[in-house]
Amino acid sequence: MRSKFTAPGVRVRKVATGSEPLVMVTAYDAPTARMADEAGVDLILVGDSVAMVVLGYEDTLSVTVADLAHHTAAVARGLATSAPDRSVAKPFLVADLPWMSYHTTTVDTVNNAAQLVRAGAQGVKLEGGRKRLVMIEALLDAEIPVMGHLGLTPQSIHAMGGFRVQGKEHGAAQELLADAKALAAAGCFAMVLEGVPAEVARVITESVDVPTIGIGAGPGTDGQVLVFHDVVGIEDRILPKFVRRYGDLKADAVEALAAYAADVRSGAFPSEGETYHLCPDVAETLGLYGAGSASLA
Repeated sequence: MRSKFTAPGVRVRKVATGSEPLVMVTAYDAPTARMADEAGVDLILVGDSVAMVVLGYEDTLSVTVADLAHHTAAVARGLATSAPDRSVAKPFLVADLPWMSYHTTTVDTVNNAAQLVRAGAQGVKLEGGRKRLVMIEALLDAEIPVMGHLGLTPQSIHAMGGFRVQGKEHGAAQELLADAKALAAAGCFAMVLEGVPAEVARVITESVDVPTIGIGAGPGTDGQVLVFHDVVGIEDRILPKFVRRYGDLKADAVEALAAYAADVRSGAFPSEGETYHLCPDVAETLGLYGAGSASLA
């Protein structure tokens, strides 16, 4: 049986101590999980971004714990049936706690996180800094590993006034640094830095003893995360500055589907080689005496 990445194993992956940068990508179902595993990523995030890239919502606020548990279970099953090189550990599976699943009471927070763990997550991610410490401590008391998320936090889109880079001013940068130190001290095994100036992300990375994983935070973090649909080019409607597309799967898929449609309409699909037939003696007993006969009398 292949080994798995663990929260303690991720926690020590600091570039400054000689570790390779961590590679994290989102996945939302079994096929994408298997692809990510076979590509050799270190961590898979079942992100609340599923709302936008899979479910068609305009932001992340509409997904529920049940939605995330559903997709987490699918990803976990995909990883369970993926078997690339057995010398490579399986990715660490993190699931997002969606909006309003950790904002009220510690009991609700732990119960909601437990649903994601039961679905297959090895840890959960939540957004926010020092104001989330009580919830983080409750999760850790329940033995649930926690990944933090600072900077541009999509669940705070309305409070932030949109998807805006955070920490651009001196005071805001200082607040981010203080939040990062607090999350690390509280016991988070890693943290995502999203939409943060590279200089601020680098200072934070140098100031905390847990790995930082950047998205739109420059090259100075301990790892990077991107959305699967952005990386492979399934999503082509928008191209954030921080995204690099490594494929064009949407164009390839549209071309394949158009070719299929053309073959159906022309009669080229299915071909003789793609068609099943009865044995002649069975066809005779059914009264099917010619290729054009439709009688079963």
